[in-house]
Amino acid sequence: MAVPAEPARQRRSLLARPRAEPVTTLRAARAIARGLSDGLAGPGVHTSARRIRKLLGARAVGLADLSGTLSWSGRTADPVAAAELADEVLHAETQRSRPPLAAVALDADDEVVGAIVVEGEVPLSAIREVALLVSDALERARLEASADQAAQSELRALRAEISPHFVYNALTVIASQVKPDPDRSRELMLDFADYIRYSLARHGEYTTVADEFHAIETYLALQRAVLGDRLRVQVRVAPDVLAVPLPYLALQPLVENAIRHGIEPDGDGGLVQVHGEAEGNDCVISIEDDGVGMDPETAEQLLAGSGDHAGLGIANVDRRLRTVYGSWFGLVIETAQDEGTRVIVRVPQFQPGVMPR
Repeated sequence: MAVPAEPARQRRSLLARPRAEPVTTLRAARAIARGLSDGLAGPGVHTSARRIRKLLGARAVGLADLSGTLSWSGRTADPVAAAELADEVLHAETQRSRPPLAAVALDADDEVVGAIVVEGEVPLSAIREVALLVSDALERARLEASADQAAQSELRALRAEISPHFVYNALTVIASQVKPDPDRSRELMLDFADYIRYSLARHGEYTTVADEFHAIETYLALQRAVLGDRLRVQVRVAPDVLAVPLPYLALQPLVENAIRHGIEPDGDGGLVQVHGEAEGNDCVISIEDDGVGMDPETAEQLLAGSGDHAGLGIANVDRRLRTVYGSWFGLVIETAQDEGTRVIVRVPQFQPGVMPR
């Protein structure tokens, strides 16, 4: 049964309207890209197909993944022919036309990942332009998915980066207190369990400043037991930033790094200060030690994750902050040889999509 044609005014392409506003077209392009954020098999593909149909003024638009399954907006008069065209551009051709149908391949990373099939009186050049738009959206979705997977892999690696030396020393100190001071031993054991739980347990991607500072205080309590009078600490955080969300394990590795590479190599020990406060719309946290310090070139290697001074997660934390908040929000390291080190973390107090779970 033939499908009746829609009224011409409904099929009129936004691109062909003499007074079409560029803003309208750009808004449609953004909506199409959003719908494809999970790929051609994602839940937004039908919305994208509908927006493409409206943009082109077509009777029907189908988007196919590599399996050849078409997600349609509108009704095609010849679904068999449409499927055949999609299969041809998926496996052999870059574009095919069989009026009133036309199909163009979609690619990402220089490989075919799908096809767009359009039915109606639409110029092939316009379909190719939309195919480029869809291909760009799919490639961006792939890159974002790869970046997210890489960040998750880095976080898993960071969780596993607990110093065996620290674990051995902490357990040794706890054991040494069992007989002379069982209450102290029990307290340290609970601190150690809390430290392991936070470092290794499964968490969401984000936490709060309050939770990170709690983990820091637990770690510092254990390190004070291990290092004794060689380690002095000062922790101060303003109440108005306690609820600020930030990436999980964004602060604790920096404190561990300050002790391991700043205080421990100094035979006389030293002071570690951790401060957090609001500055305008930002939350600024500093981790400072008065230990051995380093030359600026070594600090650059730390941030790059290269050289012989990779440290405990400095590069990892810096990359994750920049990924979440943008290039303005990485780590800043202030240091000099024998002058101690100060690491500054700046994050916005409110960031869309950054919420602890």
